[in-house]
Amino acid sequence: MTQVAIIGAGIVGVTTAYELALQGHEVAVFERRASVAAETSFANAGIMAPGYVTPWAAPGMTWKIMRHAFSRDTPVRLGGFGGLGALAQLPWIWRWWRACRPRLHVANRTAMQRLARFSRERTLELSRSLRLEYEQADGYMVLLRTERELMASQRGLDLLRELGVVHEVIDAERCREIEPALNPGAKLHAAIHLAQDGVGNCRQFAHLIKAEAQRLGASFRFETDVRHLTPGLRPALRTAAGEEWSFEAVVVCAGVQANAVLSSVGVRLPLAPIYGYSVTAPVRHVDGHAPLGPRAALMDERYKVAISRLGQRIRVSGSAEIGGRADAMNVAALRTLYRVLDEWFPGSAVTRDAQHWKGARPMLPDGPPVLGESGAPGVWLNLGHGSSGWALACGSARVLAERISGRASPIDTSRLTLARWH
Repeated sequence: MTQVAIIGAGIVGVTTAYELALQGHEVAVFERRASVAAETSFANAGIMAPGYVTPWAAPGMTWKIMRHAFSRDTPVRLGGFGGLGALAQLPWIWRWWRACRPRLHVANRTAMQRLARFSRERTLELSRSLRLEYEQADGYMVLLRTERELMASQRGLDLLRELGVVHEVIDAERCREIEPALNPGAKLHAAIHLAQDGVGNCRQFAHLIKAEAQRLGASFRFETDVRHLTPGLRPALRTAAGEEWSFEAVVVCAGVQANAVLSSVGVRLPLAPIYGYSVTAPVRHVDGHAPLGPRAALMDERYKVAISRLGQRIRVSGSAEIGGRADAMNVAALRTLYRVLDEWFPGSAVTRDAQHWKGARPMLPDGPPVLGESGAPGVWLNLGHGSSGWALACGSARVLAERISGRASPIDTSRLTLARWH
C-alpha cells in the first residue's frame, strides 16, 4: 500500500482518488474549494461522445478562428478589452498553431480518441457496478442546418467510420422523431445521430465517486490550498496555511492552477485557461402538453453549442474564450446560448430562474492531456484535459492508478506523457 496525495478534486482528481483507493492505496485529496467539482467540472455540457473528442489544434483551424474571432455569434472569442487579453496567450497560441500540422493532428487525435473510448467503457462499468444515477441519458445528435454543413461534416464522418463509432446520418423527419420537442419551424437539413453516446451530470457523478472513494478509505481536505511541493522518495507538500505533509507519491490534478504548484519542482506546462460558458434552467412544464426540451443531448454544429437534458433541467453550453478572466462574463456569449436554445426548443426553459456559469478549461496547445511521471521524483501528473475532462476522466484515472501501482498501462500512452513537450 502506497500513501498518495492528490491535489485537486475536480472530476479528474476525484476519479483518480477512487481508482487508487480501489487498488488499496492510502489516498488523501487536497482541494482549495469547499467541495468536489467546484470549478471546471461544475456546470459543463455533460456530453459523453468519444467519437467527437478531438484536438482543437487541427488543419484549417487557424483560418476558422481568425474568421470567427470578431464576428457576432461565434464559438471562439478573444477575452479582455477589445480582445487584448489574448495577447498574454500568444506563446500558447504559437504552440497551438504549430500543432495544427496534419501529422501532429493525426497523432494527437488518435491518442485522445483511444483514451476517450477506454474512458467511456470505464465510466459505464463503474455506473453499472456501483449502480450510479447521475441524470444520464442515451443519445447524441449533431444538428446540421444546411446541405453545405452536411458536406462540411464528411471528414468527421469518415473519422467516425474509421474508428468504428456507431452512427448514422438522418434526415430532419427522423431527427424530430428522436427529439419530438425540436422546433418544427427551425431550419434543419440533417443530423449525425450517435445512439450509443449520451449525456450525464458530471458534478453529480463526481460527488457519487467521492462517496465511493471515502467508503474505500480515501480522505478529503477541502479549503486547503497547496502552494509548494518538495520532490523525493517521500515527496512533501505545503499549504498556504503553512501545514506540511509527506507521502510516497503526489498526483497533481489541479487544472489551470497546476503550474503554480509545479513551479516549485521545476516543471512548467504550456497550459492555458480557455473559458467556456453555460446556462442551466428548469424545464418548463405545461399541463396537457408533451414534455418540452431535449430528451438527451444535441450539438448545434454551426455555433458549436450543446443543449443537454439533465433531469428536470436544460443546460446550454458553448464558446471558447481565449485570454479572458474568470470574473468577467461575456454578455454576447450568453446571448448566443439563449439564441440557440430558442431556435431549437423555444419556450422550453424557465429562463427567469437560469443560472449562468463560466469555467476555465485547462487546455494544452496540442490537445491530449498529460498522464504519468512529472520528471520530479515522486510527483505524477493527470491534467490538461481541456474541454474533454468529463469524457476522459475515468480512463485517465485508471491509467494513472495502474502506473502508480507498478503495472503496465491498459492503453498506449506514448502520446500522453510529458516527454512530448521536451
